[in-house]
Amino acid sequence: MSSIECPLKTREMQNHHIDSECWNNFPFRDDDIVIGTYLKSGTTWMQQIVGQILFEGPDELDIHELSPWIDQRLPGPEDTQEMVEAQTYRRFLKTHLPVDALEFSPKAKYIYVARDGRDMAWSLHNHHANANELYYKWINRMPGRVGPILEKPPEDPREYFLTWLEKDGYPFWSYWNHIRSWWNVRQLPNVRVLHYNNLKADLAGEIRGIMVFLDVSSDDESIDRIVEHCTFDWMKKHSQKATPFDGAVWKGGGDSFINKGTNGRWKDALTAEDVDRYEQTSIEQLGSECAAWLATGQMPGGNT
Repeated sequence: MSSIECPLKTREMQNHHIDSECWNNFPFRDDDIVIGTYLKSGTTWMQQIVGQILFEGPDELDIHELSPWIDQRLPGPEDTQEMVEAQTYRRFLKTHLPVDALEFSPKAKYIYVARDGRDMAWSLHNHHANANELYYKWINRMPGRVGPILEKPPEDPREYFLTWLEKDGYPFWSYWNHIRSWWNVRQLPNVRVLHYNNLKADLAGEIRGIMVFLDVSSDDESIDRIVEHCTFDWMKKHSQKATPFDGAVWKGGGDSFINKGTNGRWKDALTAEDVDRYEQTSIEQLGSECAAWLATGQMPGGNT
């Protein structure tokens, strides 16, 4: 894959959660896997899927130990780098960066998962609202933070969503640029762009497609076990294994971090005007084809 012409990084992205400089001069290996998402769009789910594929369906998988978030400011770039360099298995790494702030490598394979912004925002509100005092202390007081602190969210998820929409990702980072940047590289041979809806609709089929993309083969019995271990019910039951920092920074621990995994919770809360505003913004920011895919998971031409 060394002949792949990868997109160039054009900027740094730094805030209360992220420092994109952590990827600069990153020592990629030939078989690295990078899992990218915006927040609460199936990140842990995809880490679980990839981990289950690579380790052939184990009952127990400490996903956040095995698959570190490279651009996260916690626990610190030096600690994360040391952890990653010590890994001897095929590495699968996490990022929340848009393409223009990410160091891309022809050596790696990239899996990106997108989710409708309304569903994402409802999940993000739960995630943000259930963060405890330790979470805010770690995020806001860690040296090197750029920009304002992260404030506690309002209780009303509709209010949270409307502010997020008006300020494009507030209090985190731009949603539309994130989606657009990955959509624009979807044709690269080392990139696979997936949709949350399709993972929910056909988990087994999507897992088989991911295995082909990663050049991993397995027998039917192992695949059945992998699929079982990637269902929401299984992950909810084993939530402590999928939760960063052993759940210490969320009220309710792993049960809060792995919450519902459902779509459509916004439908009873948003007005028709709210929905129209979101949909019009999506088209303006992404174009009609990408906006339609983001809402449904259906690629132009009828392919998922």
